[in-house]
Amino acid sequence: MALIERAKNIIMRPKQEWPVIDAEQTTVGALYTGYIIPLSAIPPIASLIGWSVFGVSLPFVGTIRIPIGTALGRCAVQYVLGLIGVYIVALIIDALAPSFNGTKNQVQALKVAAYSYTAAWVGGIFMLLPALSIITLLFSLYGLYLLYTGLPVLMKSPAEKALGYTVVVIIAVIVLTIIIGVIVGSLFSFGTGLGRAGM
Repeated sequence: MALIERAKNIIMRPKQEWPVIDAEQTTVGALYTGYIIPLSAIPPIASLIGWSVFGVSLPFVGTIRIPIGTALGRCAVQYVLGLIGVYIVALIIDALAPSFNGTKNQVQALKVAAYSYTAAWVGGIFMLLPALSIITLLFSLYGLYLLYTGLPVLMKSPAEKALGYTVVVIIAVIVLTIIIGVIVGSLFSFGTGLGRAGM
């Protein structure tokens, strides 16, 4: 299925789309090349343009922009760590499946992770204007619902276990996101370290 059609369907009608996804035969490589790599590039590219070209206006300070070299380095690291992060989330989903009476399957787990991230990736387009980044956050929150509806279908976990399964995965994702944020932040601050070298 075409990337745009899949993204639209999983966001607009997830309960109908998850069974379609469940039945599809695919591989880790195909999921990455055909879906994860292109779609997950939206937030970093939008952030790069938004923070280095438009910036954000602050009262009494003016417009703050990140130098293009710093922004480029930061976005590249964020993108690569994000690609790795999706796979780690899939490993977590797969490892937790038996605890929630589900079936272990790494490809199915990667499908859940990838398609649950769709809303956040698509919402990342609003990072073009940093002042609208709250909309990206709202899209990301919708991804939690996608995860909740996808876990029982793809991982064969009973519906009554879906909420607990989702909460445990979310906690793991929050920890992972914090770790990625710390790594990116330590490598590329606004005026220190590698960020200055990239200017």
